[in-house]
Amino acid sequence: MEIFDAAWLALREPIDGRSRAELLLKHLYGAWEERGWTRILDLGSGTGANFRYLAPRLPGEQVWVLLDHDRSHTQKLARLQRPALVSGLTIICGDVAEEGLTAVQDTDLVTASAMLDLVSEGWLQRIVSCCLATGCGAYFPLNYNGGINWLPKHATESGGNTVVNDNLVREAVNTHQLTDKGLGPALGPLAVQKAERLFRDAGYWTLSVESPWLLGSADAPMVRRLLEGWVSAVADLYSGDVSELQVWADERLEDVSRGRCILRVGHSDLLALPPGRV
Repeated sequence: MEIFDAAWLALREPIDGRSRAELLLKHLYGAWEERGWTRILDLGSGTGANFRYLAPRLPGEQVWVLLDHDRSHTQKLARLQRPALVSGLTIICGDVAEEGLTAVQDTDLVTASAMLDLVSEGWLQRIVSCCLATGCGAYFPLNYNGGINWLPKHATESGGNTVVNDNLVREAVNTHQLTDKGLGPALGPLAVQKAERLFRDAGYWTLSVESPWLLGSADAPMVRRLLEGWVSAVADLYSGDVSELQVWADERLEDVSRGRCILRVGHSDLLALPPGRV
């Protein structure tokens, strides 16, 4: 799997926290309590953002397993503070395609934040099969769904002809999202749709809700990081002068920093509950 540095994870954690779909969370908390679940597996845990968000909010006793393939992240995970209701915490340094799938057999709920758009359809089919065999639920928040919109809408033009504009960048980024992130060709923006269909075909009750990032002037450091990544990704596919991409990025960053527009980055959350009470 792709490796994300701790600085990036720290930058996105508060934005992720305010963006999660509340309607879906209400269903998750209700199912957790009603079904008497206690065991939760967090795949691709990073530095523990998903744990820090969910552990204080889930009702009742919790036994967590956190798995990540980056040893520097798992060392940080081992130092996490546990809320009172967390009676067990196990850290695994392993691959989501190997140790991660094996660990599903011992859980009530599998979760992974911001991951589905990075995985392949083959991995997705395997995780759905593992969940079905175990009878566990699944909660996958904050998956990129292809939306990059600057509000109000506007584009950069030169001499009456669009050189680099918002649509070009969005389409190039979404094409780049389909490249291999370590588990085969990635699902990218279609991930949640495909995951929801697979879970429904397996007999699960599902709910997907949009959870977009809305980034304004106070989020300029995040916008800067996103633009840097997008310019790098688009440069691999763009046949024109790469300096034009940087001009576009500089103008967009200034627009946000000065409060002239906000950046909406589309994400979707998915909850899948096994047959039974909902």
